[in-house]
Amino acid sequence: MQLTGRTRVAGAPVNYGIYQLAGAPVGPDELLAELARDGYAGIDSGPIGYLGAGQALARRLATTGVGLAGGWVDLRFADPDGFAEDLAQLDAALDVFAAVAADDPRFAPRPTLACPANPARMARPGTPPDLASALPAAAWPDFAARVQRAADRCRDRGLEPVFHYHLGTDVETEAEADRLLELTDIAVCLDTGHLLLAGGDPVAAVRRWAGRIGQVHLKDADLATHHRVRATGGGLADVVAAGGFCPLGAGDVDLAGVLAGLDAVRYTGWLVIEQDAPAAGRDLDRIRADQRANRRWLAEALR
Repeated sequence: MQLTGRTRVAGAPVNYGIYQLAGAPVGPDELLAELARDGYAGIDSGPIGYLGAGQALARRLATTGVGLAGGWVDLRFADPDGFAEDLAQLDAALDVFAAVAADDPRFAPRPTLACPANPARMARPGTPPDLASALPAAAWPDFAARVQRAADRCRDRGLEPVFHYHLGTDVETEAEADRLLELTDIAVCLDTGHLLLAGGDPVAAVRRWAGRIGQVHLKDADLATHHRVRATGGGLADVVAAGGFCPLGAGDVDLAGVLAGLDAVRYTGWLVIEQDAPAAGRDLDRIRADQRANRRWLAEALR
């Protein structure tokens, strides 16, 4: 499989349940050392500032030989005033990413643009979609125009962004991702697990979005767990806590089909292995074992 020569593999702080700066169960130096030891070439930034910034960040990455794959920045695209306020947050993230010199422009950090949580959809994530809480058709042009503005702002800093559809947000389903791609020129972050739980087909999406995939979050998902949690009224945090995102190869995503499809469309860039862990009640020994196993699984799959 030629993906091996066109991709690098990264890990992510979300795999350790790190979503905020406060209370991280693993420090950045320890996490980077573990990733390097386990064969990961890169890392997603996690919450901006977790890995540091400026020269401190550059030195931290250089010490372990781990590259920066990019990182999540959510902006209130559905709220004009909120979006204007959030641009300062975007600029701060771009300062962090721009301070990291990539040894190969194909693997420069990708600003990963996304929406903040939509509380109603967070409470009922994925299939069946909560369309009552979806963006109305009339709101899409202005929403997409703000996404385009954010994308252009990234490019002004020499960084190419991607957009991450996500359970529990205004862009959750495959159809909503399609609509955003129609209205903007931004590339998509293909998150295989979130797409499956939102009712999408990750293998078909690779073919349809060929040429528009700028980042891949390789993630497995357990449909039975998702359905069980939804049936009992659980939200996205409950899905995560119940193991809705499982080790690679243990769930229902056709990961072999996804990788073959990415190879066929000549995808080039980061493969970020993700397995969202709960923000509380984590089992760090289990998490570490899963991340080692995930890296081994992908190495075998790419042979």
